Amino acid sequence: MPVLRKTEYTGRITWLGHVPADRGVQAQPIDRLDLGFAGVSGGRHEGENRASCVRVKNLYSQGTEIRNVRQLTVLSEEELAQIAADMGMDRLDPAHLGATIVLRGIPDFTFVPPSSRLQGQDGVTLTVDMENRPCVLPGREIEKDHAGFGARFKPAAQNRRGITAWVERPGSLSLGGELTLFVPDQRAWAP
Repeated sequence: MPVLRKTEYTGRITWLGHVPADRGVQAQPIDRLDLGFAGVSGGRHEGENRASCVRVKNLYSQGTEIRNVRQLTVLSEEELAQIAADMGMDRLDPAHLGATIVLRGIPDFTFVPPSSRLQGQDGVTLTVDMENRPCVLPGREIEKDHAGFGARFKPAAQNRRGITAWVERPGSLSLGGELTLFVPDQRAWAP
């Protein structure tokens, strides 16, 4: 494992959500999130393992059991505002995007390096998997409440969709709490 370097950046939690396992991607806003090794109990992406999907089809046949590194969807408040502006909307509800956590204060958030950590004051730690590429599912949720805007989501969210993450150390998160960013202390890959 690479050495992790503490950065000067801390993100304040401005929104928390729970996406129930038995529904679509729409999240329900909540004030507190209890995280275990399997992620969010009763959540759509709960589990230490999962079936592979199209995002890793160049590695595995769809449905192959793999480690679940998509337990959480973490977004940037600043990037959400940019997406909304590009869509011609005043505000974009994170619930439509299946968000688990929205943070304010970490620049260029979607491109935080994989294997970075976000750590709370009580030690809860999330490991960054990678950029969460835009897809059509949030657009469908947006369209339900804002007719004519759903198809605008995917192009507007390019390079701003946030990251997926998994729980490295369980704990709790609350609105107004903070997560400090730690990044791998290594140079960029340069083949």
